[in-house]
Amino acid sequence: MRKQIVAGNWKMNCDLSETKNLIQVLKVQDIPSGVSVMIAPTYTNLLAATSLLVDYPITVAAQNMHQSASGAFTGEISAGMLKSVGVDHVILGHSERRAYFKETDALLAEKVSTALEQEMTVIFCFGEELQDRTHGREFDVVKNQLQNGLFHLSGGDWNNIILAYEPVWAIGTGETATPEQAQEMHAFIRRTLAEKYSDEMAQEVSILYGGSVKPNNAAEIFGKEDVDGGLIGGASLDAESFMAIVNAFV
Repeated sequence: MRKQIVAGNWKMNCDLSETKNLIQVLKVQDIPSGVSVMIAPTYTNLLAATSLLVDYPITVAAQNMHQSASGAFTGEISAGMLKSVGVDHVILGHSERRAYFKETDALLAEKVSTALEQEMTVIFCFGEELQDRTHGREFDVVKNQLQNGLFHLSGGDWNNIILAYEPVWAIGTGETATPEQAQEMHAFIRRTLAEKYSDEMAQEVSILYGGSVKPNNAAEIFGKEDVDGGLIGGASLDAESFMAIVNAFV
């Protein structure tokens, strides 16, 4: 059975004090049975986060990692470094990494392989931009990103892959993706996995939606058959909003 997951990507927000305060508020919340909750603070606060969440059912993830184990890569962080502070989940391929830091599918394929070799779980992000959607290329773009970034993996590798579909055109643009559009793409993604691997495997992979999920739309989105949760941005910085989303599964 697929996992229901709500992951909060804190991006470049929250200093150490703010991180500790937000985690302390989250720790007193009731997490529904069957829902996996994750948070991704900035690098400098990962150790504090894992320390505060020992024996508590919130997983700490990193927002990125380098594809090499070590070396002359100033400013970068390796999988081994993340694991040394108790982090074994990592977000890769986020739309902002692709857009602002020019991360390519080939680079992301390397990062994914390294993460899996280090026994980490990958939250792999992908999705089309507004011009792709406008010109009817959304399915081709998504399929290519999956093929180029992940289809070198064996079927067994997918036990440690979580997918996160991000319709970039519906994030901070004023455009809105409907729950039906989310379901349409998630179903397409699952069919694409089934064609490459198997129906059984495709049904086991959790696919999160990352298109501006808020407390007022989460229940309708999460209620769709092929939507298994959300990768939450801004709303995850407010404990009340984040927990409202966590509790939105129907």
